[in-house]
Amino acid sequence: MSTGRHSAAQLDPSLDDYQLASALVREAGQLALLMRMGGLSGEQKTSVSDVVTAADRAAEAYVLEQLRRCRPEDSILGEEGASFAGTSGRTWVIDPVDGTYNFLQGSSYWCSAIALKGGGAAASTVSASADPEVILGAIYQPEMEKLWLGGVDHAATLNGETLVSPSSADLDQLGAATYIHPRWLVDPMAAMPWHAAAVSAATLRMFGSGSCDLARVADGEIGVWFQHSCPEWDWLPGKAIVRAAGGRTAVVAVNGLNWFVAGGANSVKQVVAALQSGSVQHLG
Repeated sequence: MSTGRHSAAQLDPSLDDYQLASALVREAGQLALLMRMGGLSGEQKTSVSDVVTAADRAAEAYVLEQLRRCRPEDSILGEEGASFAGTSGRTWVIDPVDGTYNFLQGSSYWCSAIALKGGGAAASTVSASADPEVILGAIYQPEMEKLWLGGVDHAATLNGETLVSPSSADLDQLGAATYIHPRWLVDPMAAMPWHAAAVSAATLRMFGSGSCDLARVADGEIGVWFQHSCPEWDWLPGKAIVRAAGGRTAVVAVNGLNWFVAGGANSVKQVVAALQSGSVQHLG
């Protein structure tokens, strides 16, 4: 099956940022899906579950090409190495295939995601460099035909329908989505705070795509989400949409790791408290 339609698509530079972000994730996601249908193999990065495919690279190359043409003054940062230093003070953060292990295994729980961040300081419990301001986010799950979009100037939407605020319920009434690699579970510095937060929720889910999870926090399918050590491409697209939906986000340092949290106001506060209860200083 040809992928030419996607690799050759030339987006209109006059599109506004939200329209451009939506078009980019749709095209990147469809390109990756078509390439998977044609047959793919994975290449390990840091572990068996941390892989990259030709589809990741092709989708990122496509987004890079379109952004360089449509937003030539903006900077670009991509998971698979795309990089450009612009002059505008704005940066597009690209995750062409989030959930690559799922993608490679034939699961539908993966997406293409993009965020646009500015240069200002973030209101956070850690430094602004760990949790920068984000202008907008777009997340597209091709096999589910779902597109989430939101930002500071755009209410959070799913396929164009406005989302309501994430649940205001307490953590013990909510399902929590999370992810932790098995090797971190043998490290008490990570395992103690993770366990404290995990056992505080009503139930637990681990699906393997942070952006898909965060999008579902925004639309209410998931109550709250937490994970440590998220790179910007796994955090900023979903953060923008959750906040645009009226939700809360936080980043908290515990035992030398930054933990990223998103949900309703009550659940985020309670996850942060649970994580902090697993710190060596607290236990000491």
